[in-house]
Amino acid sequence: MSATRSRANPGGMDVLEVLGPEVRPLRERKPPWFKVPPPGGARYRELTELIRSENLHTVCQEAACPNVGECWERGTATFMILGDTCTRRCGFCNVQTGKPTWNDPLEPARVARSIARMGLRHAVITSVDRDDLPDKGASAFVGVIRQVRRQAPGCQVEVLTPDFQGQEMPLAKVIAERPDVFNHNVEVVPRLYPIARRGSEFQRSCRVLRLAKELGGERVVTKSGLMVGLSETHEELLDTFAILREHGVQVLTVGQYLRPSERHLPVVRYWHPDEFAALQRAAYELGFEHVAAGPLVRSSYHADQHVGRAGNGSSAGIGPLAGGAPPADTGPLVGVGPASRG
Repeated sequence: MSATRSRANPGGMDVLEVLGPEVRPLRERKPPWFKVPPPGGARYRELTELIRSENLHTVCQEAACPNVGECWERGTATFMILGDTCTRRCGFCNVQTGKPTWNDPLEPARVARSIARMGLRHAVITSVDRDDLPDKGASAFVGVIRQVRRQAPGCQVEVLTPDFQGQEMPLAKVIAERPDVFNHNVEVVPRLYPIARRGSEFQRSCRVLRLAKELGGERVVTKSGLMVGLSETHEELLDTFAILREHGVQVLTVGQYLRPSERHLPVVRYWHPDEFAALQRAAYELGFEHVAAGPLVRSSYHADQHVGRAGNGSSAGIGPLAGGAPPADTGPLVGVGPASRG
């Protein structure tokens, strides 16, 4: 692999100049709070076979999410559309990069059929980046939302989209379908974008989130997420949280980055559950309406709790944690939720 295409050394640069010299080895015993029972229940096996039979991709499986078993039991799952090959190469992401060839006009119907057969209460629809497509993949999101409304009308729909390269029309097409939640992850603090998110821009992602809220109004809940473990500081995270609030983000997730392989960016440190609890409290103080922060939290952590349902199926608010008040127990939220998008 050429230096310019490396995830661990993007553009041939020395990432340790940004991360610092002290990084964690790839193979080491992780802290005890990462231990969770492996999935394997009857419902998990049933849903695995159903997804395989429909030739679908779920982030839950692609990212080997430790929370997949409990999530599927809760009736939530994250589907990845538009294939499994991404046009970008983020330093933390385990999705393969290359020239995509996936083009299946029937995929929205198949995804919706699976959601109905799985009996899901909340489905998250995400995709690889498809910078090769004229509308950056927006029409596929539109198709899935429409099909889910038709085939599984009782299921909430959350979309976790790319940035559409900042183009407004693709975003407007998606928001016009009124998903219950619009999610776009900024992933890392701005300082880390040159090594973690080459091809993306922090301010562009913030503009996407702000425009989604302006277009969707009260009917669409806006959401974003970040990872920790790549040398960011508590202060940098709080500054980033504040910027997200300024851009209308209502729901926030924060989880620990885990290195997929030696070809990816190294972990600098593992944040303690108490530190996640402090981040959660600080985020509520900034005005977020729902916050999930913990070592095993992923982008779709307890996603079904983020949205209240109105009689017409549109978003009515933010579930049981509406109003900006943190729950009585502000300890770390760990152990459940599908994986973050790459």
